Amino acid sequence: MATAFDVHDGSVTAQEERAVREDLAACYRLAHLHKMTDLIATHISARLPGEEERILINPFGSLFHEVTASNLVEVTLEGEVRTEGGVINPAGYLIHSAIHAARPDVTCVMHTHTAAGVAVAAQEHGLLPISQQALLVGRRLAYHDYEGVALIEAERETLRRDLADKDVLILRNHGLLTVGRTVGEAFWLMMQTQRACEIQIAALSGGAPVRLLDDRLQDLVHSQVYNYGGQPNGAMDWVALRRELDRSSPDYRD
Repeated sequence: MATAFDVHDGSVTAQEERAVREDLAACYRLAHLHKMTDLIATHISARLPGEEERILINPFGSLFHEVTASNLVEVTLEGEVRTEGGVINPAGYLIHSAIHAARPDVTCVMHTHTAAGVAVAAQEHGLLPISQQALLVGRRLAYHDYEGVALIEAERETLRRDLADKDVLILRNHGLLTVGRTVGEAFWLMMQTQRACEIQIAALSGGAPVRLLDDRLQDLVHSQVYNYGGQPNGAMDWVALRRELDRSSPDYRD
């Protein structure tokens, strides 16, 4: 088995692998800082570079603020754990490996069980177009029905089918999931979706009618923001967020 920074593909440098590890560890720490954790449940994964299909995921049993670049577990899409002593959550692995296998364009998959996210996932109408945050993700959004704890192999196919080419998936009665071409994009999409859910729960709790924004505005906002500045969403935010972590929790790089 491999140690944390062994490289298996001659075309991949140790520096490239370490960069992915640091980005993913940073994402775990930021999820902790922004209160998007659920004890040791939920996961964030990232695809390692190279021809062989390998992903990194958190060691089962670790809290998000305990994740570092070196303790992330390497596993193939066929389920072979490559990190010495590495243990992973089979339910988390099923969801994340299914999506990485179906979407070669995706670097990062992020899944949360926040109260606001689950609340909106439990509402029949789903995410309503009532805020700018909702419009930022609205044209990138799909839904997946709850099928129990993700331990049944058949759910791989329904996850692939329901996500298709979208970037945000509301898992009905379960939570939120985002994918990104970069780790930063997956985190940015999760932040926008999480905020949209928080706004929706707050707005509906007031009891007054809410104003729905129309399809024309939905299309306009999507065209204004998608690939803003010619980069995946969240590129500038990610640089700033990494600066914040380097000041407050630099051990994520360890």
